[in-house]
Amino acid sequence: MERSIFAAIIGGFLGILALGGLAFVHPASDYDSNAQPASTPPPPPGPQPKPEGDWRILDPVTYENISVFPVVASYGQDTSAFLTLQEGLATGEVVVRERGSEEMVRGRDGRPVYIPQPTGASVNQLVLINRSKRPLVLLAGELVSGGKQDRIIGKDRIVPVGAPPLPLDVFCVEHGRWTGSSQFAAASTIVHPSVREKAAVDQAQTEVWSAVRTGTTAKAAPSAPPPMISESRLQTAIAGNAHTEAYEKIYQSSAVGVSIDDFVAEVQRRFANATSGLKSEHVVGVVVAYGGEVAWSDIFASGDLFDQYWHKLLRSYAVEALARPTVRAVASREGASEFLRRLNGRETMETEPGVYRWSEITEGPLAEIELEALQPKPMKLHRLLLHRTS
Repeated sequence: MERSIFAAIIGGFLGILALGGLAFVHPASDYDSNAQPASTPPPPPGPQPKPEGDWRILDPVTYENISVFPVVASYGQDTSAFLTLQEGLATGEVVVRERGSEEMVRGRDGRPVYIPQPTGASVNQLVLINRSKRPLVLLAGELVSGGKQDRIIGKDRIVPVGAPPLPLDVFCVEHGRWTGSSQFAAASTIVHPSVREKAAVDQAQTEVWSAVRTGTTAKAAPSAPPPMISESRLQTAIAGNAHTEAYEKIYQSSAVGVSIDDFVAEVQRRFANATSGLKSEHVVGVVVAYGGEVAWSDIFASGDLFDQYWHKLLRSYAVEALARPTVRAVASREGASEFLRRLNGRETMETEPGVYRWSEITEGPLAEIELEALQPKPMKLHRLLLHRTS
């Protein structure tokens, strides 16, 4: 009797263990009312948007002493909501005037109204009004011609729709003239990297003038071959313009001894051939090297926005190439790829709430500047990374 009771207890205990083991090894979904049945596979994840900065760098387009690495992306932002300075000035939707000689206010119909002022014009400030229905993008180094002197934009920014007349920080690139009207016209020019660096990073008027006069601020080795545009030729071009150091007149002068247009045309032809076979990708920027030194990059939020700036950017890169020693080395693709990474260093930031955010990061000799639009949705419109020359 005792043996039978003991056997029954042991048998029951073993049965409980067996059931527990089955529960352990069986799929949990059969026992979890919140889980899907084991036979139903989980739904596939939805498409995820590709992040900004999903870039790929191509082999360089080379000519003489310049290498241009196309930067491509399969995904781009919709930048059609933004207006460029060149577009706005050409159509009259953007008006730029001297500041101080008159006051510009926005009339009820959005048109500017000019009120004469007793004070004189200011070298480093203009007044801008955006009359268009689109936010206006300004990039450091863009030139506006006319007024009492030609000027360049001092810093990347966005001017919103309906904004009051904006006091605009600028730098003069025409030392020696202080006459003319107060009105400015479109100029399809961005100054070359040595000048643009002094405006965008150093924010120094005297250094901007110096870079215009000397061509490049990059230091050359004593044994380096001479540049095609020498400083002496630049001085000849300046003297030929009645001592008016107008940026466009200097670099369009035959006195510089070389055709910038021919140089640009050849690089453009090679660049177009190198990028014509792209299928699902678009060129959104470039990394530029002179000789074997990677020096500069401009990258945009979309291929469309890059296209709007490309020709005048290319001309600026060509001027820099012609002013640097004619070293015909080719920079490595790995070295160019370094210009796609985000810097890790000291960061400064400025913002206009609801309009844009501007940031600058410095890491050793490198400087990175980003312009981010906050409306109609956040997007990084432009990214500049450069190797400082001083």
